[in-house]
Amino acid sequence: MALSKRELFEKRRMRVRNKLRKVNAGRMRLSVYRSNRNISAQLIDDKLGRTVASASSLEKGIDTKDGNGVEAAAAIGRTIAERARQAGVQEAYFDRGGFLFHGRVKALADAAREAGLKI
Repeated sequence: MALSKRELFEKRRMRVRNKLRKVNAGRMRLSVYRSNRNISAQLIDDKLGRTVASASSLEKGIDTKDGNGVEAAAAIGRTIAERARQAGVQEAYFDRGGFLFHGRVKALADAAREAGLKI
């Protein structure tokens, strides 16, 4: 029986997260969620199970024009890097979840790198 689209996504998400967790023990995780309309990022401390910083295109103070697109993702990347720096985090590993690394997800990661977060 063929797996549904959602089941394939979940399988891919867990495969990515488990591989990254093995290699990057002790580092914070920069997790990305992308929907058709918005994008958000969280900096998570897995040891404590706590979100250290977050940024979303739904927030009022972030200049994201219409809330979606590559420009909005880049704005979120810059914002999460700035908030990580304020929280005292210099480096994290990038958890793309089940999303492919291109388009908005790539724009977010590149903007966070340019803003000084080591991913």
